[in-house]
Amino acid sequence: MTQHYLRDAETIEAADRLPVLPLRDVVLFPHVAMPLLVGRSGSLAALEAAESTDKLVLLLTQKDSTVQDPGAADLHRTGTLGRVLQFTKLPNGAARVLIEGLARARVLKFVAGAKLLRAVARPQPFALDTDDSAVAEARRALALFEEYVTQHRRMPPEVAGLVQAASSLERQACGIAAHLAVRPETRQTLLEAPRLEDLFRALSELTAGETELLRLERKIEDDVRGSLFQNQREFYLQEQLRAIHRELGDEETDDLTDLEAQLAARQLPEQARARADRELRRLRRMSPMSPEAAVARNYVEWIAALPWSERTDDLLDVSRSRAILDEDHHGLAEVKERIVDYIAVLSLVGRLEGPILCLVGPPGVGKTSLGRSVARALGRKFVRMSLGGVRDEAEIRGHRRTYIGALPGRILQAMRRAESVNPVILLDEIDKLGSDWRGDPSAALLEVLDPEQNRAFNDHFLEVDYDLSQVLFLTTANTLAGIPDPLRDRMEIIRLPGYLDQEKIAIAQRHLIPRQLTQHGITPASVSWAPETLPAMLRQYTREAGVRELERRLARVARKVARRRAEQPAESAPHDTIAASDLRPMLGVAPYDPDEVTLEDRVGVAQGLAYTQVGGELLEIEVSVVPGRGRVQLTGTLGDVMKESASAALSYIRSRAEVLGVAPDFARTKDVHVHLPAGATPKDGPSAGIALATAIVSALTGTPVRGDVAMTGEITLRGRVLPIGGLKEKAVAAHRHHVSHVIVPASNVRDLDELPEEVRKGVRFHPVKTMDDVLALALRTLPVAPPRKGRAAPVATRGAVGVAPDVTH
Repeated sequence: MTQHYLRDAETIEAADRLPVLPLRDVVLFPHVAMPLLVGRSGSLAALEAAESTDKLVLLLTQKDSTVQDPGAADLHRTGTLGRVLQFTKLPNGAARVLIEGLARARVLKFVAGAKLLRAVARPQPFALDTDDSAVAEARRALALFEEYVTQHRRMPPEVAGLVQAASSLERQACGIAAHLAVRPETRQTLLEAPRLEDLFRALSELTAGETELLRLERKIEDDVRGSLFQNQREFYLQEQLRAIHRELGDEETDDLTDLEAQLAARQLPEQARARADRELRRLRRMSPMSPEAAVARNYVEWIAALPWSERTDDLLDVSRSRAILDEDHHGLAEVKERIVDYIAVLSLVGRLEGPILCLVGPPGVGKTSLGRSVARALGRKFVRMSLGGVRDEAEIRGHRRTYIGALPGRILQAMRRAESVNPVILLDEIDKLGSDWRGDPSAALLEVLDPEQNRAFNDHFLEVDYDLSQVLFLTTANTLAGIPDPLRDRMEIIRLPGYLDQEKIAIAQRHLIPRQLTQHGITPASVSWAPETLPAMLRQYTREAGVRELERRLARVARKVARRRAEQPAESAPHDTIAASDLRPMLGVAPYDPDEVTLEDRVGVAQGLAYTQVGGELLEIEVSVVPGRGRVQLTGTLGDVMKESASAALSYIRSRAEVLGVAPDFARTKDVHVHLPAGATPKDGPSAGIALATAIVSALTGTPVRGDVAMTGEITLRGRVLPIGGLKEKAVAAHRHHVSHVIVPASNVRDLDELPEEVRKGVRFHPVKTMDDVLALALRTLPVAPPRKGRAAPVATRGAVGVAPDVTH
């Protein structure tokens, strides 16, 4: 039985059962000839069967190209009837064959044989409804295919002409489909199109998309080719320019020669010189356009720019250095003594490893400006480096050169700016260092601030040892709480307490007022200050340990004076006098009431002393006792440690209730409310323990607390008073608030000698060991214990609990 296939006007007779030739990743369209390389046994058997009969074979594409021996289920049902035009066997057993597609065929069923697979197929020509619609779709597809061929770099332009010259629409469609570079699945979909119009429409969509991709690829290629051509052109012109300069004898054009000369002028260590010479040799062999060349050049430039042996001569005149320090800063005696000692030793030994000094104090006391004065006194270069908010360890030790844009760390950058090996480097705000997943900068500073290690500091970028032992490092901090213990151990801690009112007035007269008036265009001699003006400004408009707020207030006064002079007619010699009554018109309403802290005796109110980041503060503690069920309430944003101090104070009072004159059952019949004003400000620490206990005893017994007494100390359950820290700052705060008596732990007596002389003269300090001593000093009259049945009431005298000895300074 035979089947008739139509090919244009030709009718082709084919057997009902055709040998099947499976194709991998290939789809053969009708009217298209294609060479194939056949090597599988089943495929060779199909070709041999076709050669022995009518040379017709059915070509079907595999669904999965990885299947080595496909069966009926692995093949598509729609394929192409093909004629074998050439069949040549190769020595390796394979065959090269040229097959021409004749017509589309549809498989009805497969017949498996011993060596080959046969299929019962029927013709499946493309349906054509109307000639006009097919012609319209064909014209659109041909136009798009012509543009596609134009954009395709590997397809000859003649292909578009051959397809357009085809004798039928079906030939044109199959020609376009055969030349599109699409996936085999897409080709099979095109072959299975039911109508010719559908085939042309699908070809138009595919051709338009592929054309757009080719256009984009060509644009990218042109851009890359243009960039490469520009780089090659620049390189060629630069080489020509170098050759011309060499012929002219111009020596200034070779940058590498200049770098080599800079390195030769430096007295580099052996390791650094070897590394620099090696990088310079690599740089000479590289193309200037190479990215690695920029990295190597940057490295060599950094080695050439760093100071390796250049140093400034130290000014070792001790009296001159002391005069400079006194000229720039008022007070700060301990720091000045330490710097003068260093200069004196340096004048004797000639060279000394720089100390690591950490200046700890509240803001505005002159820590940062002191670094500049130290550098001026020594005659050294000064570099300030702020560490606030630094979280990356690479900020200190640098980035490795494998990273894009790598640079040395801040330490070596500071040395480059200093241009000497012995500058004064101020590490500002060292307590504000942070840490995260990028590393811990404080750990990187351990090597920098260790005199035993910083002589061989190794930066990640430089990768050679650099000597930092001659650098005088100064660090500043507001508190030691944020500094890790290993880093704190490497520094010499010098505490700077807050300024006294007399010191602030002296600083304002010597430094702040002349500076602010000059900055605002006013001659300092043309402004007079009444004696009561500055004290009034301190009491009513500032409340700080330093002088920053004071300087801002003085700047505002200077602006008002400048405005007054600008609005008035010009005078030959204007002169202004600032009185205390002028402060309100110039500065507005005073934010602070000088009478806010009263020194009168009050029941249930005690004055504690606290240490904060801005210096010492007077801490008022209020206690109220009301009938209740023994509930204790603590308010004022108290921390856990302060709450525990309050609990310890209550336990002590309950254990000593009879002696203290407190009702034994107060824990069941009274509610105690402890409050610390300024509730929005967090408060914590154990040093308010004795003040809490005193206020509670006063409230329970109705005995007033002396208003001229402030106290600080930690309390235990047995009433012992333990030492505290920050006594210097607390004592200055007490003096600033005109407190006459301060109760301190007996273990802190050794710290009293370090207090400023004005504080020791104005405040009387009372060392205590137990709460009995505290109550004897703090309460106006000692509480009387309630009499027992059959026993007379004791006489209330101070000797009942003992009075601690006074320490007079």
